[in-house]
Amino acid sequence: MSQEFGGNRGSRKRLIGRHAGAAVLAVCFIGAGAMLVTRGDSRPQEVAAVASADAAGVGTAFVNSDPEARGLALNTGQANPGYVLYSPLLSGTTYLVDVDGRVVHTWQSDHAPGAGLYLLENGNLLRSARDPEITTFRSGGVGGLIEEWTWDGNLVWKWGLGSDDRVLHHDIEPLPNGNVLALGWEVKSPDEAIKAGRRADLIPEQGLWPDFVVEIEKNGPTGGAIVWEWHVWDHLVQSHDPTLASFADPTEQPYRLDINGDGEPEVVGDEELAQLKAIGYVPQDARKADLDADFLHINAVAYNPERDEIALSSPELGEVWIIDHGTSTNEAAGREGDLLYRWGNPRTYGRGGDADQKLFYQHDVRWLTDPETGATHLTVFNNGSKRPQGEWSSVVEIALPLDSLGRYKLERGQPFGPPEPIIVYEAPEKEAFFAPFISGAERITNGHTMICSGPDGRLFEVDRDGTIVWEYKNPFSGRIRLSDGSLPQPGLDGRPFATFRATKIPADHPGLAGRDLKPLDPQPVFWVVPEGASGEEVE
Repeated sequence: MSQEFGGNRGSRKRLIGRHAGAAVLAVCFIGAGAMLVTRGDSRPQEVAAVASADAAGVGTAFVNSDPEARGLALNTGQANPGYVLYSPLLSGTTYLVDVDGRVVHTWQSDHAPGAGLYLLENGNLLRSARDPEITTFRSGGVGGLIEEWTWDGNLVWKWGLGSDDRVLHHDIEPLPNGNVLALGWEVKSPDEAIKAGRRADLIPEQGLWPDFVVEIEKNGPTGGAIVWEWHVWDHLVQSHDPTLASFADPTEQPYRLDINGDGEPEVVGDEELAQLKAIGYVPQDARKADLDADFLHINAVAYNPERDEIALSSPELGEVWIIDHGTSTNEAAGREGDLLYRWGNPRTYGRGGDADQKLFYQHDVRWLTDPETGATHLTVFNNGSKRPQGEWSSVVEIALPLDSLGRYKLERGQPFGPPEPIIVYEAPEKEAFFAPFISGAERITNGHTMICSGPDGRLFEVDRDGTIVWEYKNPFSGRIRLSDGSLPQPGLDGRPFATFRATKIPADHPGLAGRDLKPLDPQPVFWVVPEGASGEEVE
């Protein structure tokens, strides 16, 4: 376990975003051939293709000035060569799209996606998925299934975990040894929550559903063995009930989770719940009580093989955590499984106030090695929901405070550093870019950042200066049924194109070697939502 050490790194601001579209319109509309882009209302619109890029694999420079059009919106020719992998939340289809906005490959499942989506080195697709039969728990991100598909669309592995007392949710992560990390929820009754020190007024009638992490070893086409696990419930502290063994001052136990550290329960409004139902993120019969029971809502898991550590994201607490994977399951249940590091909201462990919170309903924590210094960082999509200073989204980078022995430094009585994150991207007018839920970001090989604004399915790449060099608006949706058997409602609140996350696949990825990556002919048709209708596909 880390000891408390002095010294934190100061704040730096790296990038503030700018949009390159205006410059392209001003200097690049020089007459080239025309392209047809299908609008959301299905009427073709003629726009210009502009000066072809010299570098192979970056496509043709292009801008579409119609803000309502779906598909490719901008290609300056400066995007990192490669492809974008994503799956709309209401569809069983996974798409691989080139920089010209053309679909080059698809995989088709009977199940809507979860958060995790990976192209493996053998060209297989590993994805988390939603089991339509799971009705036990109804919070956002419920999954229950993991699938692996070959490049040619054959299902070679399908494993599920979903019962009355536990279920997989949100994210997965493939490991170097071929195993898979996955997130799960497990039920704790109101009585169990009381015995753990939870305040009675913070316990919904159905109890709590805290999170756990499992490592699954594949075994045949449908088999899987859990070979390692870690449970939040094993790492609690509380200052509410002095008669319990977990009683202590959370300020003196920063490596443990204060079971009452989330403060007053989040109130989910009718409109917010309707939005989550509209994009298929929660089933149609989900209740507010389901979301209250999900008091941590861990939504991302990421593995660092060099350190053998796992990063987790809890948006309900506004924190990212790091835990040790180099333990046995028994050790992970004890003090050796306590948090190694946490950042984003020191109020949750009594070493800060409301003004010290930095993360607001964040998603998609990822590891990063700083190319300039070799230092270990994290990147996070900071949604900015209910930020007191105003609601806007950003991509931030956290420089981890490691000492010369690789331990996480913590000054006695102080919160974990750094005091401020590095701003990777935010809009020039901050509140012009706001994705209140889902979404993600990743640093890619040339130092650019791929960003997914999830609710509207907007995918874009920014360079090191924060300039948008490529933009694509997901034009696809679907009719996957939810757990209650009903059809999705893509027209509600205008979010039929919602996408949890997108990943940039470099052109030299081993899984693409020898693959046919010519654009599909014909291309998949765009999804259209006529006014007053539930949505349909049109040519």
